[in-house]
Amino acid sequence: MSRIGKMPIEVPAGITVEFERGVVSVKGPKGELTQEIADRHIEIVKEGAALHVNRNSENKETRAKHGLYRQLISNMVKGVTNPFVKTLIVHGVGWKCSVTGNRLVMNIGFSHQVEIFAPDGITIACTDPTTITVTGIDRQLVGQVAATIKSKRPVEPYHAYGIRYKDEVVIRKEGKTGKK
Repeated sequence: MSRIGKMPIEVPAGITVEFERGVVSVKGPKGELTQEIADRHIEIVKEGAALHVNRNSENKETRAKHGLYRQLISNMVKGVTNPFVKTLIVHGVGWKCSVTGNRLVMNIGFSHQVEIFAPDGITIACTDPTTITVTGIDRQLVGQVAATIKSKRPVEPYHAYGIRYKDEVVIRKEGKTGKK
């Protein structure tokens, strides 16, 4: 049995979870999320204030997806309760960013501005010119938007210029030694 798959999912008050025809939908105060369960051998059972993800088959594919679907549903429940947040730091001489409407405009050392549009359900904010905050209820989408922003200027190891996550540790390399 999967260690992650057998753990129950606690559903707080005010959250409704429905499972019909292979689609799980979670509604909460922050919004609504849906996830298709592609494996017909996985079922969701509600017992009181908890959800249990069970599997009816022991084939390899079903066992592999058991923990995955449990964690996806757990992230949906957490997301409609408290939105997920990723914070990025822009580090470079003269680099800055700003938000106009639903688009992020970054001056990050290119001859042109880099623009990224926020998809539906994602909020991008700049608390100061070098800090970007990506917020949303869908954990996968928040992570993907943050990774797209980060990919526009990866961190280089000599001066640590670039865009990085707030909690990311940058390992610096030593420059030329100047031996004589």
